[in-house]
Amino acid sequence: MQNVMDETNRGFMDRRAANHIPLTPLSFIARIAAIYPDREAVVYHDRRYSWQQTYERCVKLADALIKAGLKKGEVVTIMCPNTPEMVEAHFGVAMAGGVLNTMNTRLDTDTISYILDHAETRFLLTDTAFSDQMAKALAQADNNQITVIDIIDKFDEESRDGARLGALDYEAFIATGSADYDWQMPEDEWDAMALNYTSGTSGKPKGVVYHHRGAYLMAMGTIPDWGLPRHPRYLYIVPLFHCNGWGHAWMMAIVAGTIICCRKIAADNIFNLIKAHKVTHFGGAPIVLSLLVNAPEEVRFTPDWPVQVMTAGAPPPAAILEKVEAMGLTVTQVYGLTETYGHLSHCAWNEDWDGLDFTEQARIKARQGVNMAHTEAIQVLDQETSEHVPWDGETMGEVMFRSNCIMKGYHKNPDATEEALGEGYFKSGDLAVCHPNGYIEIKDRLKDIIISGGENISSVEVEGVLYRFPGVAFAAVVAKPDEKWGETPCAFLEMKAGETATQEEVIAFCREHLAGFKCPKTVMFTEIPKTSTGKLQKFKLRALLDS
Repeated sequence: MQNVMDETNRGFMDRRAANHIPLTPLSFIARIAAIYPDREAVVYHDRRYSWQQTYERCVKLADALIKAGLKKGEVVTIMCPNTPEMVEAHFGVAMAGGVLNTMNTRLDTDTISYILDHAETRFLLTDTAFSDQMAKALAQADNNQITVIDIIDKFDEESRDGARLGALDYEAFIATGSADYDWQMPEDEWDAMALNYTSGTSGKPKGVVYHHRGAYLMAMGTIPDWGLPRHPRYLYIVPLFHCNGWGHAWMMAIVAGTIICCRKIAADNIFNLIKAHKVTHFGGAPIVLSLLVNAPEEVRFTPDWPVQVMTAGAPPPAAILEKVEAMGLTVTQVYGLTETYGHLSHCAWNEDWDGLDFTEQARIKARQGVNMAHTEAIQVLDQETSEHVPWDGETMGEVMFRSNCIMKGYHKNPDATEEALGEGYFKSGDLAVCHPNGYIEIKDRLKDIIISGGENISSVEVEGVLYRFPGVAFAAVVAKPDEKWGETPCAFLEMKAGETATQEEVIAFCREHLAGFKCPKTVMFTEIPKTSTGKLQKFKLRALLDS
């Protein structure tokens, strides 16, 4: 009997154009524009675009970039909140063969300048609300090949009044492109599609490279696990600069959804948008949930239709989840990292838990759960033995992943890439337990990462600034639990003999050198415990905060 894998079948059963097409989310928007050309795609104030119009604007952006000199594999950086331009960049840049680098709008000038150089940015699309810091970063950067395109948001005062840094604004720029441009799919699904910088959890931020295949599978895999229907109305609160907005822009192009752009993340604005656009789905870090449950009564709105919420970015307090559910919102927690395109696990809900009270349901929903459809494996492994920890809900190990939605690697950093991927799993750096039902729950972090409002903060970076403060002998920064932000940086300072300072002076100094969200919210002056070799014992400092 002939085996189908036998040599006789080889050669004529090789991959061909008819049966092997590179996976890319670009195929989603081309398909949906043809099927639902008139269906509403993107909404921002009085700007409303159908899927056909959105597709054409993306194609025009691609053609304009190529006409302006963009070559395959070159980086297009965008500094922009969640507006239509940011959505369009997620398709248009890749249509041109470029690599999209979405930049955190809260970054400090030094980090912006570093990224522009490290990414070798060729084009910069920047909202004029950020012109002051961007102008300083451009002047500071060594990269002199950047073409700047201004994005002017008429609905935002800071953007309207911001300085113009480029020769053209975004609308004038895409007008140079043609909607008939014959863009091409990638030749290889492993081609780079996006470049996302971490928050610098070990010093300088690392550039995480995504491929087309991972972006495609992330978008596809989220749909069944979130139970996403056709034509959802999705409020885009998750910043599109964070893991490419968890891939939800690409996902909306699969299900012909409507994207409602949310530039201002504030409780009153979110509630107003939910009400005005009859939002059915949105995502957000736990801080967004905190904003909603702690909003004044007069701004709250309780929808009389189902609203599904996806949350990630930090382990959400069960108390917050309980309050959100009481507002009529159904929460699904997911977990992942920048290196994993966003979510790779979710707290899959079991109907057997429906009869539990809100408090117990919230406790379960606070877990990071099980692997999603696009995740091959999640393991919690003992760091010394590499064996899976017992499913006892108590023994901690490191969370490790295998998935097609894992980064290609770190840009220009082979050593860090090998360290993260070299042993057959992606090492998350997070410590978790595994419950008897197989659901994982994050308990701690291997590195001293502080996650504040869904953003990672490097204690090393903050300590580096604190050591520059006059009179500081030793500085240590740890995470302090915070009801609103999840965690905030807490600085412990040991001053040199005879030197004194106040908390206000230290925080003001940090604000001169760091992005606001990275600055310590609390400063404590004390002798910092050390080992015999002089290492600072941060676990003792954390214990002080818990006592």
